[in-house]
Amino acid sequence: MTQKRIYVAYTGGTIGMLKTADGYSPAPGVLTHYLQQHPDFTRDEMPAFEINEYTHLIDSSNMQPANWQQIAEDIQRRYDDYDGFVILHGTDTMAYTASALSFMFENLSKPVIVTGSQIPLLTPRSDGQINLLTALYLAAQHPIPEVTLLFNNHVLRGNRATKAHSDGFDAFDSPNFPAIVEAGIEYRQLVSHRAAGEGVLKVSPITDQPIAIVRFFPGMDVGLLDYFITQPVKAIILQTYGVGNAPHKSQLVELLKKADEADIVVVNVSQCFKGKVNMGGYATGGTLAACGVISGNNMTLEAVVTKLQYLFSQQHSVSQVRQLMQQDLRGELGPVKSVG
Repeated sequence: MTQKRIYVAYTGGTIGMLKTADGYSPAPGVLTHYLQQHPDFTRDEMPAFEINEYTHLIDSSNMQPANWQQIAEDIQRRYDDYDGFVILHGTDTMAYTASALSFMFENLSKPVIVTGSQIPLLTPRSDGQINLLTALYLAAQHPIPEVTLLFNNHVLRGNRATKAHSDGFDAFDSPNFPAIVEAGIEYRQLVSHRAAGEGVLKVSPITDQPIAIVRFFPGMDVGLLDYFITQPVKAIILQTYGVGNAPHKSQLVELLKKADEADIVVVNVSQCFKGKVNMGGYATGGTLAACGVISGNNMTLEAVVTKLQYLFSQQHSVSQVRQLMQQDLRGELGPVKSVG
């Protein structure tokens, strides 16, 4: 059997950091040298892999849409030469990157796995080694033809993942969609993955878009919303209570109508970790819908943000963006399909 070839895009993040006087920071050459010396990565069961260490390694808190474009185009250039792709990335914005790439790639037929670590690879008790070993092995032996996020032996759909723990090894969760795979002693596929795409891989562009996020809280002056409406924003994400409820105030109603008239897309996302928005459940939610606010359904905040950025980058009209935000494009709000 021909040995599978996996491409590794090393963008930065904790996994390859070293401790400095100012704290942990990305260190060029450290990760690549480690992998070349470590026997676990060259065992017969492992695929051949090539690491491309990016010239400017970054802490993922500095990640921008331009970096997503760089990663996507990097994979596109090498798409025909490799059987799968692993992206090493910092954890802080990993779920945003996984979500963004899931929208940017069309006709994807090979695995793209985003992973990293909570502790640097050269530090005792690092989770980096097992995360990277597992990602490489699964990309070759159990390929899932979509963008996924692998952490702590769980493979999550990229646009369903969110960072749930700041300092634990089980850093990511998928609150409204099961893990696709549990990689324990045995490989267990828990739900069906998306079907492999057909045709040539297409990478859609993504650029910075003016988007605001407003989180409601008791005692909040809803008049603050007027500031964002008068700014050149294209979308406002409302983080509301429960199933999508907000304070029943006439001022809020007037401001949301003002946003609708200004062709600003307003998306309702619940503050709750699990569940979905149902604006027809309570009068307060129904009021939002009557003002042109659309439901974020059960999407993660990361998925809503990156989906808006993706759609606006495609030059869609405001009405098209509103419509597409409520449609399942890459499994970000689709139903769960059981294995078999």
